[in-house]
Amino acid sequence: MQIPEYYNPVAREIAQALVDGFNRHYQLFRAVSQQAKQLFEDAAWQGVQRLVRDRIQFYDERVHETVQRLQHQFHADLLDDEIWQQAKLYFIGLLTNHKQPELAETFFNSVFTRILHRDYFNNDFIFIRPAISTEYIESDPPSYRSYYPKQRGLRHTLRQIVADFGWRRPFANLSRDLAWVIRAVDEYFAQGWPQAEANLQIQLLSSAFYRNKTAYIFGKVVNGGQVYPFAVPVLHDADGRLYLDTVLLEPWRIGVLFSFSRAYFMADMEVPSGYVQFLRSMLPTKTKAELYTMLGLQKQGKNTFYRDFMQHLQHSNDQFSVAPGIRGLVMLVFTLPSYPYVFKLIKDVFGGPKEVDRATVKAKYQLVKRHDRVGRMADTLEFSNVAFPKARFSDELLDELRRLATSSIEEGPDTLVIKHLYIERRMKPLNLYLMNSDTAEKE
Repeated sequence: MQIPEYYNPVAREIAQALVDGFNRHYQLFRAVSQQAKQLFEDAAWQGVQRLVRDRIQFYDERVHETVQRLQHQFHADLLDDEIWQQAKLYFIGLLTNHKQPELAETFFNSVFTRILHRDYFNNDFIFIRPAISTEYIESDPPSYRSYYPKQRGLRHTLRQIVADFGWRRPFANLSRDLAWVIRAVDEYFAQGWPQAEANLQIQLLSSAFYRNKTAYIFGKVVNGGQVYPFAVPVLHDADGRLYLDTVLLEPWRIGVLFSFSRAYFMADMEVPSGYVQFLRSMLPTKTKAELYTMLGLQKQGKNTFYRDFMQHLQHSNDQFSVAPGIRGLVMLVFTLPSYPYVFKLIKDVFGGPKEVDRATVKAKYQLVKRHDRVGRMADTLEFSNVAFPKARFSDELLDELRRLATSSIEEGPDTLVIKHLYIERRMKPLNLYLMNSDTAEKE
């Protein structure tokens, strides 16, 4: 990037407008997340569902508002390149002490890409790479709390942990629940609890995580060089009193709660990167993209996913190929064997008895995203104008794209751009699973 040598007040005002737009978005996002605690205490389950559904729309609404402001005040699509480059530099300066810089950078990208052509989608103009570090951003209150059971005893510490979440609704029998938690830990450490080290502590994320009818406590025990993650779901009983439902101690069980087939959590996070870093220390197999997405920050999840994907392409050499299994009637699906996702685009002509059109298919995907997905469908990342290295496509896949989805692609000498793309976690097709299963597995 060529750094402009002169001061341009328009660039400075554009940068401020972008920060203002993002700040408004996150204030609304956080306010909704704070309401989740009240709705949980009131057992207002329909209200919880409405908040999750409405919150999904907040981001696009604020992006649209900001685009309209830039077009109205500055005729943004007519500005020259130097003004946009300088606006990015001013924007970086405004994020120096920001609590959510990574989210703000993604917001900048979202606004910019709705104004200018994809020829500008490079690091000179947008944040292909992050510019502001998210390490050690201070939060008030801190992202997590620490407790030291050696000082006052384990039972007293556990009781204090629950009390510090500040739920007004009483527990049915907290002493009983805590005894069950300790018994479950006893069973987990069947050979005896590890010896307490000098640094023994219990760390808890400061906000509970709310989803559907459950509040989740997420934390970890640090003892010497060992880390033991745990999760505790809190529910209402038939009389409307709270109880600790169980304690999850195996990382894979906790990880299931962050599966893309689950609805998004609501948590009050001043510094979301702090929450993601803490969760990754508990669940190292989960990517930042997955965690941001499950915290309701889908655009940040998409942005992080795309950066990870571009990095993977730099360190792999296999080819994109047609996905195995029975061909779909509506979607053309391809995969990169070394990457655990599939890529889907809508065909130009649907096969068989399908009586839908492209707009209907897009609407169905949006319907799934706006509603609770538990037990129904995996979450989908939706992208527009994605450029792939053409040399990485197999001849068979290129032929299918040209025959079945020609309106959705643009070919250049070295790149292939897919105009509208869905990306999902790769799952084994049912017909392939059945082909390779024995009789017991099929039953």
